[in-house]
Amino acid sequence: MTHASILQLLHTEVVPAIGCTEPICVALCVARAKERLGAEPDKIVVELSRNIYKNAMAVGIPNTEMTGLPIAIALGATIGHSELGLEVLRDTTLDAVAYAKAYMQRVPITIEVLENAPNILYVQAHVYKGDKQATATIQGEHTHFVEEGEKAVQPTTDNQPQDLTLKLVYDFALSIDYTELQFLLEGAEMNIRAAEYAFEHKCGHCLGQILAKQDNSVFEQILAYTSGACDARMSGAMVPVMSNSGSGNQGISCSVPVLIYARHIGASEEQTLRALALSNLTVIYIKQSLGRLSALCGCVVAATGSACGITYLKGGQYEEITYAIKNMIANISGMICDGAKPGCALKVTSGVATAVIAASLAKEHSYPDATEGIIDDDIDKTIHNLTRIGHDGMQQTDELIVNIMTHKSSKL
Repeated sequence: MTHASILQLLHTEVVPAIGCTEPICVALCVARAKERLGAEPDKIVVELSRNIYKNAMAVGIPNTEMTGLPIAIALGATIGHSELGLEVLRDTTLDAVAYAKAYMQRVPITIEVLENAPNILYVQAHVYKGDKQATATIQGEHTHFVEEGEKAVQPTTDNQPQDLTLKLVYDFALSIDYTELQFLLEGAEMNIRAAEYAFEHKCGHCLGQILAKQDNSVFEQILAYTSGACDARMSGAMVPVMSNSGSGNQGISCSVPVLIYARHIGASEEQTLRALALSNLTVIYIKQSLGRLSALCGCVVAATGSACGITYLKGGQYEEITYAIKNMIANISGMICDGAKPGCALKVTSGVATAVIAASLAKEHSYPDATEGIIDDDIDKTIHNLTRIGHDGMQQTDELIVNIMTHKSSKL
């Protein structure tokens, strides 16, 4: 891959988002169907994959003080604009929320979870107005619309070998004109602002707010700011975050720790930008073979990116960065994804705490070798061992997680 194509990949995968990307994806699909209908629907039927459903059941919808898909669907049908992509609900004012809540009461909204969806990331919205109807379908990626009979373009979800390797990621991050990477710093700062919002408001479990009151070491700051941004996003705060590979929490977890550490050591702008590029692109590389959605928690991948960025800021080179990745994969590779929810802040905190430890060990050349577990001498094989488990080996786990979530005695 050329530098230009890798840079374009970064621009494609690192984009702003408001709200959790799965319910936002559903709202986006409904908004496009409504636009094709040319009128506000009087009936809506949404079909989706179990993984979309899993990640939309319990997460806050921006500015609504509500969770789940019905309100996201209602907003998509009333005020959503599909040209905004993952910011489709940017215009969710209090008046718009009041109207959407009333709309939910008078318009039938049906949600169907498909056991054999065409893709792990799949949404199809059918909207009706009298005898008119229209349909929109998203498949493979959170903003990728497909027409009937069209095969989804899935460059990051096939679990097939890609052009990227870790060495290519490293060489790009260290050799690209760093002024081309300014958007990554702007995205990290966006995520910092989301955390600062959470410090001032009750968001989710208030993990960031609580941790921000601790001893204020750089370690505590990394945990507080990362969990705070996640608190804001998962609770439905009307604040944008910079996402990575279709996930806001991944974007937060691979950027905030790196920026906090860079500021702590007084890193130059060039060092900061290269560390952010290394972190973000490592996540994109790993997600290429893992897929957009899986039973493996995305914070494992995103925190691995942060471990690489922090290792670089500690003076580590390619060898030390491979050690950091091995430390991460040997440690938290078993963390499951049981849906998007306020408790995700707990998981991202565990992930980035491990990233700091992994980077410190890597700098001292302490790491597991190929005699241990799924670690291989070859770093790319080690990464693909992880993604094979997450993509192929955990499919039954994923089914069981969704079954447990949808049959709990508590009402969701």
